[in-house]
Amino acid sequence: MNEKKIIYLTSQEIIEFNILSLKLIQIKKADKSEVLSYKKIQEIINGCELMDGDIYDKAVYLIKESIKKHAFASGNRRTAFIITKHFLLLNKVEFNIKDEPEYAKIMTGIRENYYSDNEIKNWIKYGNIREFKRF
Repeated sequence: MNEKKIIYLTSQEIIEFNILSLKLIQIKKADKSEVLSYKKIQEIINGCELMDGDIYDKAVYLIKESIKKHAFASGNRRTAFIITKHFLLLNKVEFNIKDEPEYAKIMTGIRENYYSDNEIKNWIKYGNIREFKRF
């Protein structure tokens, strides 16, 4: 069986998406594009490449680790969303999350381990996820 080769993002692309995300969606005046750890960015890429599972499992890893490793001074969740979408579209796979501001809460829920990997995977594939609520 001829398996399709997965295209992964580079560190430079991720950094450029951070810069872009801060230009497009400025939340705070103090938002600034600054890399806190090049090593963490590379760890995210390497982990995604080594991740077992399908392309959506890799996307879950990419979004979660991009949020949790906090490689940038600002915009980690925004960047995680954009790079996950780009990763899937680059590999000609559907990304079914609407670009809606209310999903910022979901990204907070991912950061706080509110969602299982399977819930995140279904959100990316089908666009549905339960509402994030703090207890």
